[in-house]
Amino acid sequence: MNEVFLDLETKKWFDEVGKRDPTKLGVSFVGTYIRETDEFLGFFEKDFGKLWPILEEADLLVGYNIKKFDYPVLAPYYPGDLNRFPTLDLFELIKEEADIRLKLNDLAQATLGLKKNGRGEEAVWFYKEGKLDKLAEYCLWDVRLTRNLYDYIKDFGKIVYFDLKGGKKEVEIDLGKWLPKKQKSPNQMRLGV
Repeated sequence: MNEVFLDLETKKWFDEVGKRDPTKLGVSFVGTYIRETDEFLGFFEKDFGKLWPILEEADLLVGYNIKKFDYPVLAPYYPGDLNRFPTLDLFELIKEEADIRLKLNDLAQATLGLKKNGRGEEAVWFYKEGKLDKLAEYCLWDVRLTRNLYDYIKDFGKIVYFDLKGGKKEVEIDLGKWLPKKQKSPNQMRLGV
């Protein structure tokens, strides 16, 4: 199965666009990990033409809050419908299974012993200051954390998080019930067709 992991960073913050509309934030960078080729790839806006085939050829797109954030931010750039892709949103899965809203960093620390390499708002500063190498590094690390969290769930069937008192809690995750049931046929997802 060709799994592709996705994360993106934005050009603006919500307070700059006047409302909580992700479609207005603009994309500064998209990071991916392609399981089939075992490679991390990054894309700036000028490179999106190379990104679309990767997304279209994926059997499964995996992200953290990808449906409510990444897809809406990316939608103005993509000529098709991103919501038609077979997608696993780890944020939704964990919210449903654990009945708690957790940040990627909190899950990565408790489950994997890893943490993000910065704060999300820093990515916008990296873009605005032209520190594109730092922007790419930040985003691709989030892609790595997402992939590692998915692999942990796949291997162990659970996640770990810290409760409000700092104690560790485990929640069993049935990944099978969250994976898309149908495989797409060749070219079915090309440009949202």
